[in-house]
Amino acid sequence: MNYDRILVRYGEISTKGRNRKKFVSKMRQNIYHVLKDHSDIKIESTRDRMYIHLNDTPFDAVKDSLSNVFGIQSFSPVVRTDKEIESIKEAALSLVQKSFTEGMTFKVTARRSDKSFEYETNEINREVGAHVLRNMEALKVDVKNPDINLTVEVRAEGVYLSCEKYQGAAGLPIGTGGKAMLLLSGGLDSPVAGYYMLRRGVEIEAIHFYSPPYTSERAKQKVIDLAEVLTKFGTSIKLHIVPFTAIQEKVQAQVPENYTMTATRRMMLTIADKIREKQGGLALVTGESLGQVASQTLESMLAINEVTSTPVLRPLIAMDKLDIIDVAQSIHTHDISIQPYEDCCTIFTAPSPKTRPKLEKVKYYESFTDFDEMIQEAVDQTEMLVLPKEKSENDSFADLL
Repeated sequence: MNYDRILVRYGEISTKGRNRKKFVSKMRQNIYHVLKDHSDIKIESTRDRMYIHLNDTPFDAVKDSLSNVFGIQSFSPVVRTDKEIESIKEAALSLVQKSFTEGMTFKVTARRSDKSFEYETNEINREVGAHVLRNMEALKVDVKNPDINLTVEVRAEGVYLSCEKYQGAAGLPIGTGGKAMLLLSGGLDSPVAGYYMLRRGVEIEAIHFYSPPYTSERAKQKVIDLAEVLTKFGTSIKLHIVPFTAIQEKVQAQVPENYTMTATRRMMLTIADKIREKQGGLALVTGESLGQVASQTLESMLAINEVTSTPVLRPLIAMDKLDIIDVAQSIHTHDISIQPYEDCCTIFTAPSPKTRPKLEKVKYYESFTDFDEMIQEAVDQTEMLVLPKEKSENDSFADLL
């Protein structure tokens, strides 16, 4: 007997009340997004479970993609039977036989959400377990740490059986927490910050500041690749590429060297906020970690944040660099981020930037130039890409990972 559907268990969604339907609908939409290459798949959702009908699609073809969808606590490939004990026994035996290799142990874990079913939970365990053991003499029972845990879930519409269970990505479905703009530099931190915002249900649009000829086309492509990797979590992403050369050159010429970093970051935040307003975003997101570099001290953040009243979210603020690297590796952005193509901030970094800049000083240095026109021009000339890009027959998304 082959698995014909996937049972999806909700995580934090289960705590939602009257608006649970909205969360379930978004998660369903995100699942369809990551499984869009499998057109025969159909999804059925209820208040506390979701069922993905595989039809002709093998479970192994969708397992990895499904594990990336936020809102899923766990999932199992299942077979469904009617609520007749003999049908349950035969399906159980078939599944255990399929999973068994010499020396394996097993147990039965039943759950009866349909209380009208004639057998109680312990009776189901005994009936099903005894039937399997009678027909598989080499199989032994281990109720504490079995190699095969046969789950039997009795619900109103039928009985679902499985020998496999996989962890989901947890969190909240993307699109349930509003929209924010992610400042995506191309380094290790900002893609991880984007991942954490997606995990809390926030839709993100990315903003990258591009300064040719100081930064190369390869540096730009690196950022595109990073944004595209983030789309595997169940959403498309808009990437805004801001022409930043003229502003950076003006800052370098106008502002004393040890304050150029602070002024540059203020320009970036100002531009990002204008794009946010244009796109209907509710917040800005950065990959800053407290004290990691000169621009990430509290004094620097105070001076930089002054340009906007929009919330600036910093999901990595208390994380160590090694922890950030671990997450980057797990979400497959690490190897892209460490490619040796520098972004505009790295190239123009002063030898000794101010770690405790004074707000009144940076505002004074900026006052000698009217940056407003240059900022608006950068916003107007911003290029927008929608990711993931269409793939040709010779181009596999797996090549990015």
